[in-house]
Amino acid sequence: MLPRVETDQEWDAIVPNETVMRPGAEDLCRRLGLPGADLVRFAEGSQPVYAVGDALVLKLFPAASAADGVREALVLEHLAGRLPVPTPRVHATGAYENGWRYVLMDRLKGEDLAPAWPRLSEANRHRVVEEAGETLAALHALDPAPLADRLGPGDWAAFLAGQRAGAVERQRSRGLDERWLEQIPEFLDSVALPVLPRPALLHTEFMRQHLTVDVAAGRLTGLFDFEPAMVGDPAYDFVGVGVFVTRAEPGLLARFSKAYGGQFAPREVLAYTLLHVYSSLPWYLRELPAPPEPNLDALAEAWFSPR
Repeated sequence: MLPRVETDQEWDAIVPNETVMRPGAEDLCRRLGLPGADLVRFAEGSQPVYAVGDALVLKLFPAASAADGVREALVLEHLAGRLPVPTPRVHATGAYENGWRYVLMDRLKGEDLAPAWPRLSEANRHRVVEEAGETLAALHALDPAPLADRLGPGDWAAFLAGQRAGAVERQRSRGLDERWLEQIPEFLDSVALPVLPRPALLHTEFMRQHLTVDVAAGRLTGLFDFEPAMVGDPAYDFVGVGVFVTRAEPGLLARFSKAYGGQFAPREVLAYTLLHVYSSLPWYLRELPAPPEPNLDALAEAWFSPR
């Protein structure tokens, strides 16, 4: 029912096209014993995702990202009931056709924290940030050994070396100004990242967009989207925390770090920001407050220093 998707061109032609995607999602729901289910596609997300009624979510992965579907199901099954807030429970997962995979899971209660944030009181924002810190601490405290050989990157030092080798060109391709680009090599050389860190299960995109909240109660209700999960240095997850959760808002990173039970050096987190798989420093510079001086040390303090 769904055509094979392996290239960027095929992705652009097929994945956004509901005249193609919806019949496939409906057919898969029939096969899963959910004929006639009310399907509503979510606007956000890198993969096609549908609400199936009020209680379930169907996430689809084309051949080009089939491994992400395997990873997501694996991590969700590992996490079930083990964090302070719910994660989606997997109801079914497997192969569909033409290389597509799927995960049918619980729909979390509440709404996405990102659009809900402006409607939270200051006290509730503080509470939610603290609960987020406790949640990330619990994730990092889990033994990642059962997943390490399935998630990667395996050799953390080799992963960092590869990311470091492409750091300047990665940011240049995203449109970063030359005055910032020329600072990257020296800055990365000056930060001693742990070659063999204490391994932890990483979400890698711990952000408001992947947390759900009960606005009226001012409490977190869930954490989702584990398709890019890895095993590595816990500090790597603080990129998402600083850029997407606390966003350089006064006092928030200090609250988050206290609830987490520790903090990481701002320069270390900025180094991971430059090395992150999905890093886009030009976008971050547009979204977050500008540092007092146009240099990476000032940027590290402005975005990642608890204060």
